[in-house]
Amino acid sequence: MKDDQEQAILSVHVRGLDGMCVGCRAWWSRLTPYPCWQVDWATSRQAQTITARFLESER
Repeated sequence: MKDDQEQAILSVHVRGLDGMCVGCRAWWSRLTPYPCWQVDWATSRQAQTITARFLESER
């Protein structure tokens, strides 16, 4: 996946006023507590990318 796809997920899957994920409700009509698994996945991918870039710059 590309960074822009992860950003798209993070921009849609945000916390609603009721504490539920807005993206899950809009796309799948699911009441999912925030952070949903899509947010967890996207943030972990971003962390992996940042860590890899940092470690490569240390060499």
